Amino acid sequence: VQLVESGGGSVEVGGSLRLSCTVSGHTLFDSYNMGWFRQAPGKEREGVAGFDVGRRTPYYVDSVKGRFTISQDHARNTLILEIDSLAPEDTAMYYCAADHGSCPPSRNTGYWGQGTQVTVS
Repeated sequence: VQLVESGGGSVEVGGSLRLSCTVSGHTLFDSYNMGWFRQAPGKEREGVAGFDVGRRTPYYVDSVKGRFTISQDHARNTLILEIDSLAPEDTAMYYCAADHGSCPPSRNTGYWGQGTQVTVS
């Protein structure tokens, strides 16, 4: 299973970005718990949004509620994160992860992408 993130970049405060994570390999997209994480320099990696395997209701960390929207494109096996009203504290490497058993995805058991950098200034 491979995950490839894209869509990061350098944006001004208040701007928006749309991050994508395409999942490929021997996979059934809907069989995975999916999540977006971020890691800022000198900080721990934190989960920001995700779906459980049932895809019923997305979850968000409190600090991004109202600004981040997670969605999915089943036809393209793609997980999407739309980010509005970007602030400097959103600057981080953003990672996508998938995990059969753990929700949110685990560092130990999940599949992880290489990340896409978001810089807000």
